[in-house]
Order: sequence, then C-alpha cells, then structure tokens
Amino acid sequence: MRLAVSILVLSAAAAQTPRPFSHELHLKLPAKLTCVTCHSSAPKSTRSEDNNLPPVAICRGCHKDSEVSIGRPRPTLLARFNHQKHLALGNIAPVIRAAIDSKAYLSPSGDIRRHLESANPCAACHRGMETSTALAKSDLPQMADCLVCHNKIDPPFSCEFCHATGAALKPASHVSDFLDTHSRKDAKLDRTTCAVCHARKFTCMGCHT
Repeated sequence: MRLAVSILVLSAAAAQTPRPFSHELHLKLPAKLTCVTCHSSAPKSTRSEDNNLPPVAICRGCHKDSEVSIGRPRPTLLARFNHQKHLALGNIAPVIRAAIDSKAYLSPSGDIRRHLESANPCAACHRGMETSTALAKSDLPQMADCLVCHNKIDPPFSCEFCHATGAALKPASHVSDFLDTHSRKDAKLDRTTCAVCHARKFTCMGCHT
C-alpha cells in the first residue's frame, strides 16, 4: 500500500527544495519499519566513508519515483568508524547512562539521558528518532559518547585515533589570539565544554610546557 502524500507546490523553485525527512512519521507506519529496514548496509559497514543512507529501491516500495530524493551523506570529521564492530558490542545505552549518572560523561548531557532507555542498539547513539521530524546534528553521536569507552585523551595524539591528521577540530572560539585571551577573567569560557577535548584534569602546563 502506497503512502498517501499530498504536496502543495508553490513554485518551480520550491519543487526543487528537498522535503524534510521525518523519522517519526516513518517509524509510526503500520509497516513496522526498523532502522536496518532502510539503513540496510549499516550492520556490515566498516568505513566512515560508507554511504549508509537508504537505497532508492527501498523507498520505492511505498513512494512514487517523483517523491524520492536521497542526497549524499552529511560530511563527517571522522577518518575511521566501524558500524559493524560497534553493533557487535550490543546495546551500549546502559554504558552511556552509567557515565552520565556517575558524572563521567565529558559534556553537558542535556536531555540525552531520557533517550537511553530504548532496547534498540542504534538508538544508543542515534537518539530521539521516534520524535525527529527533520534531519539534525543531534541525530548523530556526540563526541562525549565515544569518549565513554575511548577515554584516553591526549591531544593531539589521541585525536588521530578517529580523526584525520590536521582535521579542523578546533572550536570557533580558538581564534589566533586565543592563547592570550582565554585565561582572562572576562573570557567567560564554559569550561565544561573543554573536557571533551582536554579531559577534566587538564592543566595549563599540559599544553604550555
């Protein structure tokens, strides 16, 4: 049974604009879709550059060709990532929950904790899909999630475990005079956000030797 889709085309330009994708809508369908129903290549994916978006053929099971538009994966700063290996670990949500509860999680956790009760192993890192109505960065794992297990932090050397050498990882605040200004009392830096790159026990002399 095809989905009933009603689209109001306001102009030729609007017709070329990609429509927001709703995970919430698709996960509520009577067809009982799961993550790997559509992202069928993810369980065997071993490289960060793999395209794990749904094949067009899967979408055509419910949609007309004119309704299907799948772009390229969003750019990533990762040089290495293995879905197959991580999924073999099972559901890591309890591990991330424990890190948040013990205050070991290296970023402000926000509302992450409430999304970690799912039995779906994909949802441990790709959280909130059940209520997601548009693609967003929050769909993707946060660096603090990775650091729950990969917790040896020794920048820049440990960065290269997952990121390419020379990857643009510095925050926007790290401008050319950051070394001179970051220690001023009026700098108003949120030190809780520093931990994800420098860990919590970093000291000035750790960088300025």
